[in-house]
Amino acid sequence: MFKWQRRRKGFSLLELMIVIVILGLLSALVLPNLLGKAEQAKSKLVCIQMQQIAEALKSFRFDNGQYPTTEEGLAALLHNPDPEKYTNYADGGYLEDKKLPKDPWKHPYVYVNDDGDINLISLGADGKEGGEGGAADITLKSCKAK
Repeated sequence: MFKWQRRRKGFSLLELMIVIVILGLLSALVLPNLLGKAEQAKSKLVCIQMQQIAEALKSFRFDNGQYPTTEEGLAALLHNPDPEKYTNYADGGYLEDKKLPKDPWKHPYVYVNDDGDINLISLGADGKEGGEGGAADITLKSCKAK
């Protein structure tokens, strides 16, 4: 075999470096857009879950004449907190999965009943009251306003 007929068996260091730089540039452009979409999707999911919980609360009110108190909380959708007070409580509760849903960040929803004016709150990514951006609280009332 002649020297000029030798087969190349791999990539040169320069070729590998060029590919790595191109991949780095592409990821720098694409990843920030994808991460922003994930947070938007979680916010939309919170609103969908809150609306489902609100429908279960409406069924509870329809059967029992009132919403559960803040102290009884969302657990009242799973089991009857006071059989003497809620005599028409549905067999099996009001949630299909038989467990309380958590927001996409794995935090429980906060339920507030202010004299029949109910609200649900997700504390956002940080799990703390307040916050900005992805850590901002999301309420049922803010979801309805969208």
